[in-house]
Amino acid sequence: MAVTQLPPMALSAVSDDGGVTQGILRRQALRESAARTYARALPIVPVRARGMTVEGADGRRYLDCLSGAGALALGHNHPVVLEAIRAVLDSEAPLQVLDLATPVKDAFTDELFATLPPGLAARARVQFCGPAGTDAVEAALKLVRTATGRDGLLAFSGAYHGMTAGALAASGRAAAAGASATGVTRLPFPYDYRCPFGVGGERGAELSARWAEKLLDDPKGGAPDPAGMILEPVQGEGGVIPAPDGWLRRMREITAARSIPLIADEVQTGAGRTGAFWAVDHSGVVPDVMVLSKAIGGGLPLAVVVYREELDVWPPGAHAGTFRGNQLAMAAGTATLAYVRENHLAQRAAVVGRRMLERLRRFAAGRPQIGEVRGRGLMIGLELVTPEAGPTADTGPTAEAEATVEAGQAGFAARVGPAAQAGLVVDADWERTQGGATPYGTSPSEAALGAVPPCEGAWLTGVEGGGARGVPGGDARGALGGGARQALGGRASYDGVARTTAPPADPALAAAVQQECLRRGLIVELGGRHGAVIRLLPPLTITDEQTEAVLDRLADALDAAIRTSGARSGELPPAAAPFVPPFAGNRR
Repeated sequence: MAVTQLPPMALSAVSDDGGVTQGILRRQALRESAARTYARALPIVPVRARGMTVEGADGRRYLDCLSGAGALALGHNHPVVLEAIRAVLDSEAPLQVLDLATPVKDAFTDELFATLPPGLAARARVQFCGPAGTDAVEAALKLVRTATGRDGLLAFSGAYHGMTAGALAASGRAAAAGASATGVTRLPFPYDYRCPFGVGGERGAELSARWAEKLLDDPKGGAPDPAGMILEPVQGEGGVIPAPDGWLRRMREITAARSIPLIADEVQTGAGRTGAFWAVDHSGVVPDVMVLSKAIGGGLPLAVVVYREELDVWPPGAHAGTFRGNQLAMAAGTATLAYVRENHLAQRAAVVGRRMLERLRRFAAGRPQIGEVRGRGLMIGLELVTPEAGPTADTGPTAEAEATVEAGQAGFAARVGPAAQAGLVVDADWERTQGGATPYGTSPSEAALGAVPPCEGAWLTGVEGGGARGVPGGDARGALGGGARQALGGRASYDGVARTTAPPADPALAAAVQQECLRRGLIVELGGRHGAVIRLLPPLTITDEQTEAVLDRLADALDAAIRTSGARSGELPPAAAPFVPPFAGNRR
């Protein structure tokens, strides 16, 4: 039986008229909190699931590109996960053990350490936390504050680290959610499509790095002494925004030079999601602390913090939790991590994700409502915009950009970049795999459209024209090397014209697309600064056949929502190229 199929369900569990579904949804609305989220946009009642297929109480089946917000690396009810859980149950082992040692925990720790970046695993400690990733973030923040004796924190715009007080304070919507961000210094995250400096690409990433460095070195900069810097290698809830590899290496250099622990939040990006086992592996960066949850529990609640042993200075009981000894989750997590590693699912995620981005880029080319397609591995986002509103031209660089550049880079021509183009794609792995056919930070479609001109000197390495993404054969790991500071501090001239800002985000269109997807049997998530990014988080076990089905349904849903949106505005969308069917291949 194909992976996409489920055996027939007992008729007693299904209502032909949908009465079971409507009754359950009605009672949920009456009894559950107003804070519920997914249930509002996805009015389904799942009763069975296998792999990527979810079946509702009404008998309808869906392809799940939400995957428990990324927690289900192997999809629903994968056989190796179920077998591991049954083995613990059949053994009569204790299900909760606080922080006592058990064979199940020992096996999980062995498997986890086998996958970590070698530079960290060799001298690491692990703290088992409460069951959610937000608790692991709290533990990480407590850890670095204890180890450094400092209270401040460096975090980034657009970030999401959880919903408890400390994690929320480090997130981008802290004030809106009622959290106090006292002691948190917010830094600009490189967001090419909506660059905080109005320049995008390499220049935007460079200015972001310079901003952080100059702020930390300014005795009157106003930033509290930082106990650590926390970042996501790919911002998920922030809109699926991959951090440039060179920028990540620069953050590592900046923090290491100032003895600031670097915390990598890999709650959603870990266990193969981005095309490497851990997202930091793409850049070769070894953080001081890694926050892990979601997929590491095989779909069951589990969260840990892994950190350098030098930081292990907190006293017994400094961070605790009743449910940190979840034996079922540890068994499921061991099976999941081993399966991803042994079956090279991270590499497959890179290949399948790149193919999906390519097809989506072609589809977006004639549809200006799709502002940008971006992602890494099987973490993909489509930002939807209102093109008829028109972009607003910038008259020059932002004051912040000018001040930052003038302070540290004499002779740097900080003219804003070229006009933003609709329908672009950003694939964080493309330049490296293609031998650097385009300049750093420039996607192939941008280069084809002339959106970003070449620059003199790749700041990745400090060598003109060289680097991980600059020339064929460039090393993607550790390419920043000793010339990094010199390159960032030296001169770099750019040709460019006034760049226009991206069109306004269109959250209403994104919500309409999500509903059109649901009608077609496809579950997708929304995210981004304005809720206007369609997010795809399929399981790493997605087959070629399922990939085709996802892209077909998504394309159909996008066109249906765009047509409806155009009819409402009285302005139908322009003729667009037909959707190109995805790759043919193994129908596993």
